[in-house]
Amino acid sequence: MVLIGGTLILSSCYKEDPDGAVASCESCHTNYAHLQEVYSPDTAAAVGGCGGDAPHYEPYDRVYMGGAGFEEYKTSGHYAVGCVGCHGGVDGTANKKHAHSGNFLRHPSEDYENKCGICHKEVTDDFKTSLHNGTGQKRKVTIRAGLAGPHEFDQLSEHHKEGYEANCATCHGTCGNCHVVRPKIAGGGLNAGHNFTRSADMLTVCISCHTSRGGHAYLGVSPGTKPDVHLTKAGFTCMDCHEGHELHGDGEYTDGQPVQQRYAYKELPTCDECHTNISDDNIYHSVHFEDFNCQVCHSQNYNNCGSCHVHGEGARVPAYMDYKIAMNPIPDVKKGFKFALVRRTLGAPDNWKEYGLEEYENFDAFPTYNYTTPHNILRWTARTEGGSSCSSNCHMKNVDGEVVNKNLFLFEENLLDWEKGATTKITVDGKLPSSWGI
Repeated sequence: MVLIGGTLILSSCYKEDPDGAVASCESCHTNYAHLQEVYSPDTAAAVGGCGGDAPHYEPYDRVYMGGAGFEEYKTSGHYAVGCVGCHGGVDGTANKKHAHSGNFLRHPSEDYENKCGICHKEVTDDFKTSLHNGTGQKRKVTIRAGLAGPHEFDQLSEHHKEGYEANCATCHGTCGNCHVVRPKIAGGGLNAGHNFTRSADMLTVCISCHTSRGGHAYLGVSPGTKPDVHLTKAGFTCMDCHEGHELHGDGEYTDGQPVQQRYAYKELPTCDECHTNISDDNIYHSVHFEDFNCQVCHSQNYNNCGSCHVHGEGARVPAYMDYKIAMNPIPDVKKGFKFALVRRTLGAPDNWKEYGLEEYENFDAFPTYNYTTPHNILRWTARTEGGSSCSSNCHMKNVDGEVVNKNLFLFEENLLDWEKGATTKITVDGKLPSSWGI
């Protein structure tokens, strides 16, 4: 028995046999040669996503506990809890099937309220509302399927749930996906010899999931872009701005439902937390500071793609670099902004045809372009450098019959036919300043 945080937890006793016996959880999972002998080959198809196929780790590599990470883990309170304290199953046996029997859980944080919540109740209570837990994805899937929201996700067909597990859940997971193992899209398996990392690693965890629409932008991988200034000038990792409370969920419910999407989080980081008193430090801020978010001026082009057959043919609108200003699609959340940057999403009426749903019943519930805050910030961008006024780099104007800067804005003519029902309402047609003469 071990006392952790005032709670008595059943633990197993670890005794490594110097003769190499494998009659315990730890002695098996620290014996690399034995794992190679008893491992079960993969049966599921390789995971893939927007960033490409996941890197491959052999099954025995994914469960091997070794290296510096394991040595650190052995000094931790989590180690004292013991294998069966979290995973269940049976310790003290060399029989793999018996060890993994009964109440065994491969990923204990799938039952995070009862497992992690014993010691981390404040975190797990908030995690019920976390978008990392998939509440945002489930909300869109269920509403487009004709139901009300994430709480009705369980009412969807088994085909829907199969599709969610095979695709969305490659990133959206639970506590262990950030703090113990790599996400599926990063190859799965132990990330640091079973050590629990308090702050998720930016490269092996955060960017593995936030790849083409976050990590590539921040690192300057995307064609024609530079790394984000917060990386090059300050050396920031994700956690410097996105702190734990926000990432775990904000704990807030409205009408019994968790937050609808990430911009509704009350703990969301904002630029003015660091960049104070800048609303009137130049003419551009003075004129536009309340009109739209900072990224409208300080973002580079960012990655878009669209119309995806989930786990099927892939995106029918291949990835491309773009930049679009539209009407603010979430004025109830980002109050005050008339215009905002938007990014094309993967939404399409037949997204789930591979899982038995020919078309969404209520696809037009959401635009196919989302409010976006690209992580590719520079002080000097194509909008902020050169010229003597905003009109030079951003405002539209008719010059000898040619409309300058029109490519920066989202018009109905930019939409595919099946996008128009959902998205026309946020296009700028008929909504631009009359002084532009467009």
